[in-house]
Amino acid sequence: MRMGEILAELRKDRNLKQKDLADMLNLSTGTISNYETGSHEPNYATLSILADFFHVSTDYLLGRTTLPYDISKLNAPLLEGITINDLAHTLLNMSPEDLSAALDYIDLLQYRNQRIAERNPYRENPDSR
Repeated sequence: MRMGEILAELRKDRNLKQKDLADMLNLSTGTISNYETGSHEPNYATLSILADFFHVSTDYLLGRTTLPYDISKLNAPLLEGITINDLAHTLLNMSPEDLSAALDYIDLLQYRNQRIAERNPYRENPDSR
């Protein structure tokens, strides 16, 4: 997907008109329209502003990844001292066999939690504590 299409989708998902977005970011409606149609591309500073506004990464806006997370989410702790970046680094450095086993274990945990929720929909998910 092109950057303009992604920008338009993000804007529409938030029920914003081009004018609304332009006003919020101190840009012209024509500028937003040009970005969305692909006739112009934002400079680096504006790209960063757009990414921050929509809470996505610049790579997501540019269509380089399908993961919309901004860097603050990737660096936010999952548990004390462990971030998503740390987890990704660990997974990327595992042998194929260990990675397969880790993914199987994640599937098992998800299955277990689904079964618990089905048996007692009012019980707190044990992994949400």
